[in-house]
Amino acid sequence: MAVPSPSSPPAQAASSVYRHTGFTAFLVARMLSVVASQVQAVVVAWQVYDLTREPLALAYVGLAQFLPMLALLLPAGDLIDRFSRKPILAMAWAASAVCSGLLWWLSGHGASGVNGIYAVLVLFGCARAFSGPALQSLLPQIVPREQLAQAIAANSMLMRGAAIGGPLIGGLLYAAGGGELTYLVCLACFGLGTLLLARVSVAHAGPRGLAQGTIWQRFGAGIHFIRSRPIILGTISLDLFAVLLGGVVALLPIYAHEVLHVGPQGLGALRSAMAIGEVGAGFYLSARPFKRHVGSRMFIAVAVFGVANLVFSLSTLFWLSFAALMVAGAADMVSVYVRGALVQFSTPDDMRGRVNAVNMLFIGSSNELGEFRAGSSAAWLGAVPAAVAGAVCTLAVVGTWAVAFKPLRQVDRFEEAAGGPAR
Repeated sequence: MAVPSPSSPPAQAASSVYRHTGFTAFLVARMLSVVASQVQAVVVAWQVYDLTREPLALAYVGLAQFLPMLALLLPAGDLIDRFSRKPILAMAWAASAVCSGLLWWLSGHGASGVNGIYAVLVLFGCARAFSGPALQSLLPQIVPREQLAQAIAANSMLMRGAAIGGPLIGGLLYAAGGGELTYLVCLACFGLGTLLLARVSVAHAGPRGLAQGTIWQRFGAGIHFIRSRPIILGTISLDLFAVLLGGVVALLPIYAHEVLHVGPQGLGALRSAMAIGEVGAGFYLSARPFKRHVGSRMFIAVAVFGVANLVFSLSTLFWLSFAALMVAGAADMVSVYVRGALVQFSTPDDMRGRVNAVNMLFIGSSNELGEFRAGSSAAWLGAVPAAVAGAVCTLAVVGTWAVAFKPLRQVDRFEEAAGGPAR
């Protein structure tokens, strides 16, 4: 396998990724799905809180999506390792389009439709249980291994770009046409993304043959693989607890309403602020990807994420809150880039589905369960004390993991993660 010359300019190495058949179509399809998910997330959160004015209602928004992911991610990972990943992803996105259509129908029901929104979010969580690990497992089948780190950086940067536009578009669409217009746009994006998958060429697209052992034995093999590699276990668990305890995204509707006094457009801007920081960091990483000290840089990035969230939690000025979220987004992008590359380099292809399912379970726990944690904490303590406590907990997690996962802190190059269990 040819390895790019060390003297090659980083920007040129990154641009060559786009020459692979189907990679651009894959990026556009995924970008559409991210836009739809971000638009839908900001509008659902605003609509539910506007109808109920209860912080606990925002907690239920996260819980409704997390519980089906908890139940289905491991079986989904097993299926993704046994069957072609592209059709599984297409079916998951088609189900997401159905969810957008149902939300469009419920948007005219007012407060009486809130329980129906929770039910649709349960179905959406089921679809995400399959789409998440399928997406992560598909990328290494599209580009060569030596360009995987650049592909991850380019993919992450474009996804964060879509995450900038999504909340802004969601806020503007909701202000212009309410939920009816917004959810129709989401439906169209999911549908177009599903159609674009047909243009994506992947290696080993067919079924992988008969499965070995029972489903529980295959689950056990995936869990054992993760536990035997402290770099993978430390990486995904650091993200889990840092975002689970310190994330503030679920509290943004409360801050927009009651602390910063901005409308849905302001909420969309706040949700986009993190993505702006992520894209800025993504541009840098795609041009100059990390080559050394990747483990320590990830710990520093998560610490910066916690400090930025602490500044946001105490701010009453919109511009300062926006800037703090931008810094948090840039730090999160560095963490996501390092985590994604370490997991992909560490995992053999026949186990990517199960490992990425566990990774998505941890990410889902940190995001959706984190929303439940944030919403319930805000209901008990108030939004500002809950956000402050979460940021402090993030910093405590960084210090604890730096001591507990020394191999992760000391990993120098991504290629080192491909080795066997640490002794």
